[in-house]
Amino acid sequence: MRQNTGLHRALLVSLLAIAATLVSRDICRAQTSESGDLSIELVDPKVLRVCADPRNLPFSNEKGEGFENKLAEFFAEKLQKKLDYMYFPQATGFVRMTLGSHRCDVIMGFPQGNDLAQGTNPYYRTAYALVVKQRSGLEDVATLEDERLKGKHIGIVAGTPPATNMAVNGLMMNAKPYPLMIDTRFDSSAEAMIGDLQKGEIDAAVLWGPMAGFYAKNASPALHVTPLVKETTGPKLAYRIGMGVRPADQNWKRQLNRLIQENQPAINKILLDFGVPLLDENDRPIGAETATKSP
Repeated sequence: MRQNTGLHRALLVSLLAIAATLVSRDICRAQTSESGDLSIELVDPKVLRVCADPRNLPFSNEKGEGFENKLAEFFAEKLQKKLDYMYFPQATGFVRMTLGSHRCDVIMGFPQGNDLAQGTNPYYRTAYALVVKQRSGLEDVATLEDERLKGKHIGIVAGTPPATNMAVNGLMMNAKPYPLMIDTRFDSSAEAMIGDLQKGEIDAAVLWGPMAGFYAKNASPALHVTPLVKETTGPKLAYRIGMGVRPADQNWKRQLNRLIQENQPAINKILLDFGVPLLDENDRPIGAETATKSP
């Protein structure tokens, strides 16, 4: 009888010890989650490892000349981390071969609604834009529905949303298509389109806002850019852009969201310096004088 009592006490002590250990682990896990410890989520918690295209200005290149390079440098400084890149052409398989393979931890520019990765809060909003020469008579054209575009030769990247708007408005007959899927190490449809506009081979170019603004700003003479926010037919052409992280990286996403919220004016300034046509939620342009606004 005494032997059974001793055995029961020993078992009870063991069970209590196991229970105490489990509770302790749960507390530690909860503290780790609440403190935002990124040691599990990031490839290297001391390094901001960015997934980027090696040749895709104005977004990024291996020389660090794109606005996403500048934003990465800005964020690395704020996070007090060393900056490193995993470069891969932004074509089919980009997310799978970079972020999805844990070879880096963040894609600096990622459209909201794309389910290939988890998006942060947006840090800018922009739209496809119409680019024309100054004094071409088309500078005040604000929509693809404008009758002055009828019969004009307009450059368009095939398969992009405004191609639908152009088709709806009968503008594809004289359009010049440029390929969407290219190897950015060797080709740039945006650069080729702007070159054709300057040479007079096309009358206007329809491009994604950051590309339109960047190439128009750096052209000589500078070109005129109009964000296409007044379309009444076809898909909407304005989009919010944030960053992309892995679906499981919740603490990492929250940390990036805080950085975006706390540094929106500085982010806007970097984007405006590259000519990106920024828009607020009411499609009003965000300029240097209103750069504190959020998308």
